[in-house]
Amino acid sequence: MSRPAIVLAMEPSRTEHVLPDAILRRLDTVGRLLDREPLQRLDDARARRLLSEAEILITGWGAAYVGPEIAAAAPRLRLIVHAAGTVKGIIDEAIFDAGITVSHSAEANAVPVAEFTLAAILFAGKRAFRFRDLYVADRNRDRTYPMQREAIGNYGRTLGIIGASRIGRRVIELLKPFEYRLLLFDPMVDAAEAAGLGAEKVELEALMRRADIVSLHAPSLPSTQHMIDASRLSLMKDGATLINTARGILIDEAALLSELKTGRIDAVIDVTDPEIPEMGSAFYDLPNVFLTPHIAGAIGLERARLGEMAADEVERFTTGRPLLYQIRRQDLENMA
Repeated sequence: MSRPAIVLAMEPSRTEHVLPDAILRRLDTVGRLLDREPLQRLDDARARRLLSEAEILITGWGAAYVGPEIAAAAPRLRLIVHAAGTVKGIIDEAIFDAGITVSHSAEANAVPVAEFTLAAILFAGKRAFRFRDLYVADRNRDRTYPMQREAIGNYGRTLGIIGASRIGRRVIELLKPFEYRLLLFDPMVDAAEAAGLGAEKVELEALMRRADIVSLHAPSLPSTQHMIDASRLSLMKDGATLINTARGILIDEAALLSELKTGRIDAVIDVTDPEIPEMGSAFYDLPNVFLTPHIAGAIGLERARLGEMAADEVERFTTGRPLLYQIRRQDLENMA
């Protein structure tokens, strides 16, 4: 059997480390890698030439939109593997109509997000950021010593997980060695399944009211936009922390900033809406906000997991084995 022709499509500056030499060599063993240089456009002469032969297309961050015209330009195409997170915004539904199989590496991207979230939870529980700021500002321990007597720390605290997504579930798994009480809000999960995960199923208002730390892991859907609004933020305990490594649009940011300006709660924010806050945003300046530039997902060497998972799927496909991470058209509705 001849090896299937493989074409790459992604933005090299955004996908360094995704496909290092070892993975490229592996792809060229299970298939025929037509060109090591990824396509950055899908509508020029080089793209038309490569796509006319392509049987497998590996996309990544910065890839051009794979619309219905690609199915026509690539008549031999049988598999698209997205070596990144969600395929939303990359793969048109017409690709499914054309009978092309789609898979992705979102599970690999979930690993560093969950790890980042775990670190944020542990630091939030210890109020590490406030301790740091006071210690650096005072250069003595006059204010930090009394804080150690407060009801803080990570023993016996109540943690609320919003969304039993792949990341939400991985966070729950990572939390098993710790002695938290876990609350879970997810309308797609019943009480028995939540208990199986080690959590108590609750409604969102109860979670916001009871949790010391709230961590967001819901997808961005019309029904979830601004799900964390002023009324729900007002339910949070004094001194509680809100962590968002999911999507900025899940939170009514004006309401969040209003609440944060009172100093009543803290926030660890890795994602915002817009993606980069305006220059004058209080997110940059508030002492009770730990703001990072969307780094919870795979960065640097962590990106190699994406390429490895994509190569694994290609190998399964070429050897006739079931894919582990196939995306079907109906999955798009509830995807992040």
